[in-house]
Amino acid sequence: MGSLFYGDATDAITIDDRTLAHLKVVIATKLRRNESFTLSWRHPEGEDSGRSTLWLHPSIPLRFVFEEPVAPTLSQQWLAELSTSANTSGGILLTEEHIDPSEDGENDDTPPGGVRAA
Repeated sequence: MGSLFYGDATDAITIDDRTLAHLKVVIATKLRRNESFTLSWRHPEGEDSGRSTLWLHPSIPLRFVFEEPVAPTLSQQWLAELSTSANTSGGILLTEEHIDPSEDGENDDTPPGGVRAA
């Protein structure tokens, strides 16, 4: 599991490495353009029900920490879906990756994108 640290919060938001790698690309692209937006997700099973939203702004410190030393191969389809979501008035709505069964099976053992506050 990776971690996302935002602002001066000492508690990390934990996100599986594959999901975090995709988010990093989309978030970095938006912030590089000096664009503010939101990131929202539903709380995973086993935690209090509900959802959370972060307001992401270029001037607020952001750090991505990955458990795995090697970056995963990114899904262009998932990046496109997240980018499209990021460009709406609702911001990024974190969804699970939709794996195309015609792919080579490389991602078959990848768990869906889980996010939780630590």
